[in-house]
Amino acid sequence: MENSEKKNLRKWWLNRRIKYNVGLLISGFVSFNLYWFLGELLIFPYDDSFEVTLFTMSFQFVGYFFFTLIANIFYFLGYFVDVFFNKNSSEKFRTNLFNSGFVFSLFIPFIVPILIVVRYFVEYY
Repeated sequence: MENSEKKNLRKWWLNRRIKYNVGLLISGFVSFNLYWFLGELLIFPYDDSFEVTLFTMSFQFVGYFFFTLIANIFYFLGYFVDVFFNKNSSEKFRTNLFNSGFVFSLFIPFIVPILIVVRYFVEYY
């Protein structure tokens, strides 16, 4: 792959990073609020130790910050996967790679609210 192709490829990935990070921020915000809502609805009536305080919000913010850093490292690796495995420089391959990584990254924060529902059915239902 030529330098100009690599430069265009780098630019292609760089142009989508903002969308990726905005998606992560929205996903984190929605999943935290869903966690809070489901915890209050399903867990709190049976376990009054469930609470969302400034400390728990701060702890989750720090945890989500590190998740976002790790997600961006994987985003960066998407460029290298594209370079080494997309030998024909197929736009379809590149777009599918981005979209699958994007959807997967947006899903990960929702594991926590899903675990709230699982906890409810395992412990209290």
